[in-house]
Amino acid sequence: MTQRLIVIGGGLAGSEAAWQAAQRGIRVRLYEMRPQKLTEAHTTGLLGELVCSNSLRSNDPYTAPGLLKKELAMAGSLIMEAAESSSVPAGSALAVDRTIFAEFITRKLSGHPNIEIVSEEVTRLPDTPAILATGPLSSEAMTRALADCIGGDYLYFYDAIAPIIDAESIDYTKVYRLSRYGKGSDDYLNCPMEKDEYERFHQAILEADKVTPRGFEENRVFEGCMPIEAMASRGIDTPRFGPMKPVGLPDPKTGREPYAVVQLRAENREMTAYNMVGFQTRLKWPEQKKVFSMIPGLEHAEFLRYGSLHRNTFINAPLLLNKDLTLKGRDTLYIAGQISGVEGYIESTAMGLLAGIQAAAVLTGKQVPGVPHTTAHGALVRHITETESRHFQPSNINFGLLPVPPEALKMRDKKQRRKLVVDKAVLEWAAFLSQVS
Repeated sequence: MTQRLIVIGGGLAGSEAAWQAAQRGIRVRLYEMRPQKLTEAHTTGLLGELVCSNSLRSNDPYTAPGLLKKELAMAGSLIMEAAESSSVPAGSALAVDRTIFAEFITRKLSGHPNIEIVSEEVTRLPDTPAILATGPLSSEAMTRALADCIGGDYLYFYDAIAPIIDAESIDYTKVYRLSRYGKGSDDYLNCPMEKDEYERFHQAILEADKVTPRGFEENRVFEGCMPIEAMASRGIDTPRFGPMKPVGLPDPKTGREPYAVVQLRAENREMTAYNMVGFQTRLKWPEQKKVFSMIPGLEHAEFLRYGSLHRNTFINAPLLLNKDLTLKGRDTLYIAGQISGVEGYIESTAMGLLAGIQAAAVLTGKQVPGVPHTTAHGALVRHITETESRHFQPSNINFGLLPVPPEALKMRDKKQRRKLVVDKAVLEWAAFLSQVS
């Protein structure tokens, strides 16, 4: 009997998932509600339509995005094939002609003998094997169905993402390690500010260029995820009574509390990356680099991820997902794309690729090995399934998610260390693919 799989959502993740499963002999029914029902951001019924940007980030194979794209290409990714066929000049980045890109994906999926495309909204979760990849703008009906399944408290509608900084770029002579009131371990790095430093920083935030929310991204802010610039606009002392509160954090060098403090929390077990606590923001990326580099200790900070605040439907994945991307308690339902808790085009594609591979293997009775966490794909899976659920935020791929091999720790040169990380990832990804092909 021919095995069948339902894929819900024709964005990058759903398109990739359908392609990977179909290439492995699975009969796929791909549902996409467009063009019958458009989202607030889409304008066509084409599969794989890009709405935010036409850039798929760096093409340098020794960057984290470059590694992820290399792994995708090695796995026969439809999205990567479409990107290469529709690329436009963009320096070291991979950018595409959006129309040609989406037309390529639509044509390939429409022409695949194992894929049936249905232009129809799905309003409930199937009981048969399925991949849910409805993206950050899932329909109200599907959102309700998912909320009913997992519990509304675990479904979120806004990404409140704070910047992540490479630990090696922090000036440790200017920061100190301490938890508030000395409670628990010294889990936080603290960047102290004097009054004049804080006032200049506050003014710089007010003057910095901000990203304008799209029409469907409500302009109101929520107290629990308020952008730092919104806090700053409420008054000069508002951030000092919020994320920059110095109370209970005396500087060991002076014995007194600083005027204000920026706290950094370790993003991973290896402490190779730190999150700027409470610094979700709509500042444009170059402005984040300029303004946040005014913080003592972060003058030369390398940002592994910039902050953002935007509309996005996603789940609290560490509580809800198994490592094979199935929903806990519902092992025939796979969650893929941004709704799984990753951020970005290629990251969504990667989760779609893995969901398609995993579902196809199960449907054909094959054993699937765990994805090595030393690979870019595996690092993303580890992030969305192992991060502490209280602090979970969607993430792009970055080197802070990838473990550093012991032999790399002895290297002084960062580029050489990263080359070793990438080379190891490529080898282990190739080994994984040999087992699932």
